[in-house]
Amino acid sequence: MTSRRGSLTVPCAILSLATAALMGCGSPAPLTGSETAGTPTAAAPPESNGGGGIKLVIFNEGRPGLLTERGVVDVSALVRPLGGHDAMVALITRYEELKPELARLAAEGAAQPLAAVTLKAPVPRAKLLAMGGNYREFGHREPAPMWGFVKSTDSILGSGGTVVLPEIDANIFHHEAELVVVFGRAGSNIPQAQALDYVFGYTAGVDVSARMPPSGAGGGRDITKMLLSAGKSYNGFSPLGPAIVSKDEVGDAQALDIKLWVNGELRPNYNTSDLAHSIAESIAWATAITPVEPGDVLFMGTNHQGLGALQEGDHVEMEISRIGRLTFNVADPSKRRWPRGVDEVTAADVRNGTGGPGRKSRPLR
Repeated sequence: MTSRRGSLTVPCAILSLATAALMGCGSPAPLTGSETAGTPTAAAPPESNGGGGIKLVIFNEGRPGLLTERGVVDVSALVRPLGGHDAMVALITRYEELKPELARLAAEGAAQPLAAVTLKAPVPRAKLLAMGGNYREFGHREPAPMWGFVKSTDSILGSGGTVVLPEIDANIFHHEAELVVVFGRAGSNIPQAQALDYVFGYTAGVDVSARMPPSGAGGGRDITKMLLSAGKSYNGFSPLGPAIVSKDEVGDAQALDIKLWVNGELRPNYNTSDLAHSIAESIAWATAITPVEPGDVLFMGTNHQGLGALQEGDHVEMEISRIGRLTFNVADPSKRRWPRGVDEVTAADVRNGTGGPGRKSRPLR
């Protein structure tokens, strides 16, 4: 596949609350929500990116930096001559050594205005592992046997980029807002009891999913393998970012609010406490199948009760508490149309175990 790892600069008028606050653009219109997506809340106040917090980013042509309330601070000198993914891996693996200087730079370093830089995915060459069916759908489903898949590295996209929907005969294209684990150590067959020792931190990710018509092929899911998911691996189908936050600063990653808005409408609105299998369980299962390296990631899955269509002209914002806001835009050369709002059919099918997501949706012509 041809890589689409770059990002597009986003105009001030469509920036997220947190980013708009950093740039002095004011607040966007109040955000609304869907009852199916959980109890809607008003838009959260702008999230602080300063106060000594360390948020690791990659920006412009691959420079490592820190996202702060003042803008982006270049920390290239700490890992020179490395750039891009290699620079981020160096920051992750040397974090304890570099943390005092990173904290100083976050508070005092010369910052470039966010409007003057382009954020990239924080780990642009990561191996992408993903858990499937890993939420209890607000308690409606009991934990099932673990399963997962792999996404193409070429699907990685930075915050502010554009997802271009491929011209395939998809039932629907869904957004799946997810907590993403970032590994800090290499490992395989990692025991559950030690799993969190291999975690450096967390970022936000959207698993964009092309729901295809049933093929009619027989056979069940093989839970002993993590196979490439073609419908989730198109270029740009893995927006990541905007930053990586260490596990110590995030705290309890199984008590985080995850929200996603499409054109200001709140859709997914859930908490990671709804996980069917814990982060440690998921790491142990996944690494028994495939090894990981520092900078690799594990998508933790999503609660399907707030899924909806992605289509031409959409502006998407995703936020995870204590991590930050990820944004992207959507373009569809075919100009397909689906109903706006939450895909209530998918929500009910997944909640009740009566069908897979998007199996009954078709575009409106």
